[in-house]
Amino acid sequence: MLRKPASFMPAKGAPRASAQERVLAQWRGVNLAPRELETKSRARAVGNVLPDVLKSIRFEQRAGETEIVKIWNATIDPTVAAHAQPTGLHNGTLFVTVDNNVWLSDIVRWRRVEILKRIQAAVGMTRIQKISFRVG
Repeated sequence: MLRKPASFMPAKGAPRASAQERVLAQWRGVNLAPRELETKSRARAVGNVLPDVLKSIRFEQRAGETEIVKIWNATIDPTVAAHAQPTGLHNGTLFVTVDNNVWLSDIVRWRRVEILKRIQAAVGMTRIQKISFRVG
């Protein structure tokens, strides 16, 4: 009668540590090999992680806002730029914070259209459609 060949049975429990791992565990007072294996498997290449990180911190949007601040300081009258600064851009509306009510009323009454035309000429008509001023 033919017997069935014995199949391979892996050892039960954790794999046996190498001599180096045993010496390190003894010297440290704790075996860090399982933790090192755990962190090693989670490591990813920077090229794979970077797009997600830039998206999560809204890098493109912030770069656009920085560009608008530079254009603001270059195209707007320096006295107005000293008292009013762009603070955000959302859905085509540029939000500008002004120092006080006096400057707010002056800008809204006399300079609003001029400022909007200059910014639209520099940035584009579709990117900024209106400006909202507020005291801050």
